[in-house]
Amino acid sequence: MPMRNVTLRQMRVFAAVAQNRSFTRAARELHLTQPAISQQIKLLETEVGLPLLEHVGRQIHLTAAGDELLRYASQVTDLLREAGESLAAMRGLRRGVLKLGAVSTAKYFAPSLLSAFAPAYPEVTIRFTVGNREEIIQQLASNEIDLVIMGRPPRELVTVAEPFAKHPLVIIASPSHPLANKRRIPLQRLSSEKFIIREEGSGTRASMEHVFRERGVSIHVSMEVSSNETIKQAVMAGMGISFISIHTVGLELAAGKLVILNVVGLPLIRDWYVIHLRDKRLSPITSAFRTFLLEHGAAIIRKAAEESKPIPLAAVT
Repeated sequence: MPMRNVTLRQMRVFAAVAQNRSFTRAARELHLTQPAISQQIKLLETEVGLPLLEHVGRQIHLTAAGDELLRYASQVTDLLREAGESLAAMRGLRRGVLKLGAVSTAKYFAPSLLSAFAPAYPEVTIRFTVGNREEIIQQLASNEIDLVIMGRPPRELVTVAEPFAKHPLVIIASPSHPLANKRRIPLQRLSSEKFIIREEGSGTRASMEHVFRERGVSIHVSMEVSSNETIKQAVMAGMGISFISIHTVGLELAAGKLVILNVVGLPLIRDWYVIHLRDKRLSPITSAFRTFLLEHGAAIIRKAAEESKPIPLAAVT
């Protein structure tokens, strides 16, 4: 018969009595009265439907059913102990799972953040998801990820969004582009250029559209793609120019394969945010990473940018 009403307390009491072969010693071990011990054993036997203990003289012996149940009771107490140790380790930040999501533009610096954080927590498992803005918001909403790095907090969710680093957005071109060496290019001048832009739903695209709309400048879109890598290759091939995060083009700028156009009013400086659902109860390790980003994220991103040396950072930070 199923033992639906058996409690953990009953199993602990039974294990203590069985291992001590004494109600008195079990009561002392569990800090209970002897009548309380007897009551728990009676309730357990009623639920099981078989006697578990038998008295022979002054000694307590296990019945066949009691001997069988003791195996499972021991496993239950062992699992509880292991669970307690595991949770204690999580409270001490030795173990746990960090479920982090990032928009695709952030994938260029997120590994630097994780590599700086991870050595202090060698037993922590990191699950890192990259996607476009809509994908990451959907995963955050469905609780698949706990923490998100993105450039614009989602309006459709109730979140806590905290800025932790600057996010410069620039216009890139091939070094052979006619505007490559021009200074103080008016934004209006770009209305005749062919733009290669990100897909609908992209945070970078939203920022670009806001800037051009705010200044009354139209955009000639020649290609729409869902990948920063494809955008960079197309621009390098001379197919057009693009509005993009400076964090995505450090290596290409350093290698001289791309240039940043000197456009009046740019770079556009936005923020990178670390975001979680307002009602989300963060695990200790997730909370630790959030604090790490707020305290050290900007410096780590700046250092990574300086190592590629694309442009003087004073101009964009």
